[in-house]
Amino acid sequence: MNTVNLPQVALIAGPTASGKSALGIAVAERHDGIVINADSAQVYRDLRVLTARPSEADEARVPHRLFGHVDGADSYSAARWADEAGAEIERAQALGKLPVLVGGTGLYMRTLLDGIAPVPEIDPAVRVEVRALPVAQAHAALASVDPAAAARLAPADTTRVARALEVVRSTGKSLAGWQAERSGGIGERIALAAIVLLPDRDWLMARCDSRAATMLAGGAREEVRALLARSDIAPEAPIRRAIGVREVAATLAGETSQKQAIDAVALATRQYAKRQYTWFRNQPPPSWTRTPALENGERSDYFDTLLRR
Repeated sequence: MNTVNLPQVALIAGPTASGKSALGIAVAERHDGIVINADSAQVYRDLRVLTARPSEADEARVPHRLFGHVDGADSYSAARWADEAGAEIERAQALGKLPVLVGGTGLYMRTLLDGIAPVPEIDPAVRVEVRALPVAQAHAALASVDPAAAARLAPADTTRVARALEVVRSTGKSLAGWQAERSGGIGERIALAAIVLLPDRDWLMARCDSRAATMLAGGAREEVRALLARSDIAPEAPIRRAIGVREVAATLAGETSQKQAIDAVALATRQYAKRQYTWFRNQPPPSWTRTPALENGERSDYFDTLLRR
């Protein structure tokens, strides 16, 4: 595809704690850009510390969009984010600014670039039935109706297993079949310059550990206490599944110590980072440049060869 005359968009992706935020700010400063969030946890205003959102000082350095703009009680989806991100990209371009997408949520990026699959609404009864299945039973049930999905998903990946199973049971068609009918993405209308940060794994795991300790010392307990006090946020709300909420809640309830909470948050963060690492190593197209972490944004010139600015 000839992208010479298409508007440019920069994208910085990768696992949590890989240095995306710092690099995004540095790139936006160097190329007169606006940072647009592409992380599903950082959209919520309730958990700035626990989701490692950029600080107020960082946000003051360059314009930031779609960070902390959603209330924890609101229902939010990849489709809604894609609509909002597309609008923010257009606004940035109208101002002559470079849109700089930064985040680690692959589903968000795929939805924005490739469009959304027209999956019908799932029968509520089917959803309840599927979500009640034990882990092994759910994976076995998926293998019987969608062997390709079962082969691709580990039994422990309960959310994706349940989604794939409920789709085929409710619609009679696999999730992959629906995804083949995606429409509405902006990928063909922009010139995308994308890099994926894939740092040394030991370095990344150490960053995850230090981040957990910093969060617990920097206000995460107060954030979770305020979140749990809200009666308008359902127990199954996505924000309650954010990494750290359950672990900190156990400490607040006196069930675990501060040290145990830090260890539990660090473990959950490492496990999440490993899943993201695998996804970003294998799923994005070859045109997305894979590179080691660019710590503290010191390589903000990296995009100079990718951008026509």
